Amino acid sequence: MEFAELIKTPRVDNVVLHRPFYPAVEGTLCLTGHHLILSSRQDNTEELWLLHSNIDAIDKRFVGSLGTIIIKCKDFRIIQLDIPGMEECLNIASSIETSEWRLSYVNKEFAVCPSYPPIVTVPKSIDDEALRKVATFRHGGRFPVLSYYHKKNGMVIMRSGQPLTGTNGRRCKEDEKLINATLRAGKRGYIIDTRSLNVAQQARAKGGGFEQEAHYPQWRRIHKSIERYHILQESLIKLVEACNDQTHNMDRWLSKLEASNWLTHIKEILTAACLAAQCIDREGASILIHGTEGTDSTLQVTSLAQIILEPRSRTIRGFEALIEREWLQAGHPFQQRCAQSAYCNTKQKWEAPVFLLFLDCVWQILRQFPCSFEFNENFLIMLFEHAYASQFGTFLGNNESERCKLKLQQKTMSLWSWVNQPGELSKFTNPLFEANNLVIWPSVAPQSLPLWEGIFLRWNRSSKYLDEAYEEMVNIIEYNKELQAKVNILRRQLAELETENGMQESP
Repeated sequence: MEFAELIKTPRVDNVVLHRPFYPAVEGTLCLTGHHLILSSRQDNTEELWLLHSNIDAIDKRFVGSLGTIIIKCKDFRIIQLDIPGMEECLNIASSIETSEWRLSYVNKEFAVCPSYPPIVTVPKSIDDEALRKVATFRHGGRFPVLSYYHKKNGMVIMRSGQPLTGTNGRRCKEDEKLINATLRAGKRGYIIDTRSLNVAQQARAKGGGFEQEAHYPQWRRIHKSIERYHILQESLIKLVEACNDQTHNMDRWLSKLEASNWLTHIKEILTAACLAAQCIDREGASILIHGTEGTDSTLQVTSLAQIILEPRSRTIRGFEALIEREWLQAGHPFQQRCAQSAYCNTKQKWEAPVFLLFLDCVWQILRQFPCSFEFNENFLIMLFEHAYASQFGTFLGNNESERCKLKLQQKTMSLWSWVNQPGELSKFTNPLFEANNLVIWPSVAPQSLPLWEGIFLRWNRSSKYLDEAYEEMVNIIEYNKELQAKVNILRRQLAELETENGMQESP
């Protein structure tokens, strides 16, 4: 997660800046990912540009509805901001307070963890030396990092690889301190392990394992089993085979569909994501999510939990940022997982439709909440296609380190730069979208989870009538928008006429 996503109120007007030896200045306060900026329209007035990294401490006080923030800087400056509105003041203060989180460059040049990006967000109380020690205690060097910050209550989702406790019950005090640093006073946290208890116990014999209750007393461990690797690949192969069956026998079709277990995997992933979201939003508890490596089922759960909790993740740009952050930068090995699909005769053990399952889960939620997503089904289908075969460099490689070595940023074009062109974007925009700022809770009942026909049956039957119906729906919506716009114009004209008549009749 980037700092910009922690910003609750990015802009406030009528803020007054007080500095020693300078007259008070009233202007607009803006928060960016790096700076606090106060801009005034007064002539010859110097703007304030303050780096977040220069903030040493913050004090707050309130008089009625007026809030005041005192910012004490590392270069010994003291700056006062008078902000109208208690809520705006609290939001600004909590957004720029640096007491909880910081950006760490410990993984610069991918020296600590090859599957992490160079910059990660971690608790401020944990220094880089401690992070290096924790990295040796977690699978693949994947120490716990911030995945999501819930603005409503300040709870967070962390993700990592499994702890390397082994059969001897190895412990790491720095690891314990790191994840405890995410807890509020008197609060407990949840560790969601995406493996069954039996699989997690078996991992100990191979040097892995799970967090011991004795060393993590403030955390409750929950096991939510999500399948992976060859089991998922075999499930996809069986599903595609069922979809290609031309016998048109109902019993045979239903039997093959059930035998594939594809919808069961969907249910398992969504159930774990709903649990994570419930811990955050309803229990008011922070969580740590991991399986074995932390690059597959872990990312499915953290991503879907954000879809449930965070309205921005349901917008086109927000979803793109989610994919970039929770899949590409978080080290999902696209090159390995998406090397083959369902038809190849050679089956590599690292192939698995992990990302496709995630997209299917998103489609299930979109289907249940058709007005809450800015993007449509075509957007998800497009992402599936480019994950397996693409002329863009976005999904190439297995992690950020490989993409840097291959210099993909210089040699290839980003998928997002193509998608975000107005002409292309219109194809992926949901005409029913109405911004929904609430948490959405999808049903995981079997009857609520149908087969995604847009992916698995689109080459087996014509979509002509569905496409025509969709086009007609878009036309009706556009017509209604135009009609509403004309009504609004007439209302304004009527109001202006009434105002003019009132003025003429007044003595």
